[in-house]
Amino acid sequence: MSTPQTLSSGAPVVTANNLRQVYKISRGVLREPDRLQAVGGVSFSVYPGKTLAVVGESGCGKSTLARMVSLIEMPSEGELRLDGVDVVKASAEVRHALRRTVQLVFQNPYGSLNPRKKIGAILEAPLEINTEMKAPERAEKARSMLALVGLRPEHYDRYPHMFSGGQRQRIAIARALMLNPALVVADEPVSALDVSIQAQVLNLLADLQQELGLAYLFISHDLGVVKHIAHDVLVMYLGHAVEQGEKKAIFSSPLHPYTQALLASTPGLVGTGTGLARRVLTGELPSPLNPPSGCVFSTRCPHAVDRCRVERPVLRELEGRKVACHEAEQFTQTAALQH
Repeated sequence: MSTPQTLSSGAPVVTANNLRQVYKISRGVLREPDRLQAVGGVSFSVYPGKTLAVVGESGCGKSTLARMVSLIEMPSEGELRLDGVDVVKASAEVRHALRRTVQLVFQNPYGSLNPRKKIGAILEAPLEINTEMKAPERAEKARSMLALVGLRPEHYDRYPHMFSGGQRQRIAIARALMLNPALVVADEPVSALDVSIQAQVLNLLADLQQELGLAYLFISHDLGVVKHIAHDVLVMYLGHAVEQGEKKAIFSSPLHPYTQALLASTPGLVGTGTGLARRVLTGELPSPLNPPSGCVFSTRCPHAVDRCRVERPVLRELEGRKVACHEAEQFTQTAALQH
């Protein structure tokens, strides 16, 4: 099996710096369009063999971030580097070549595979489009990839409807790996699967990462899944990063009130060292067309003070991670007392 297209040892596969995505929403012929900021200045790096999990409620900008990193959309502002190349400034030809560096695994294994094509043809399509491999070489690689994801050789000649959801997601993972990418963007890859099958697919992803040195950008709302697979965590709320750092630090002592609420509302994580009691967030998620003027979480935060409502906090280093909260120091003191 050939190795993924990785950079030199120690270099990040993808780096984002102040990445933003703003959509213009039409309000009619004679009116200026509204501006919807889906992602509002997010920065991160993902290294070979590591997984960055992006978590948050629906509408927080996770999937928009995934589309930018996978080059489906270009960011409105900021810098995005793949393979060391700034894709925003790159030519169309260079950008096309870089698309082989990053591949997607979608949420729905039932909708991501063409029901009219056999599995062999589905797996070979990326090679047929992007390489000059001959048909026998493509078939050989497709069969070897099926074996790598735990499927049998005879599956090559079957149709998608003949497989279970877990098997279809294995096929989708195999297709994503056909071009030997350095980065795999997995957008809720197990949320549509039964819980027992989720563990199998997550273990497969972990095994493939170890064997091939893959980097993962893992999009999820399920913190139980994130705890199983991530190395680092980026917590997003209304398009902004509110907490960011190593998984162990964030799960053991979350500092942002939103991260605390997410962890406290996740079954199986309450009482596992976080010191958090179960509670439910109150209030509605603000509209991204009219976000709060200060901290984006201030309208739902039980600890908000006047400063939070007028001054937007920036990500700053604190207790081994980055957090965007004016009052974060009080939570470090609380965590110290609990431990």
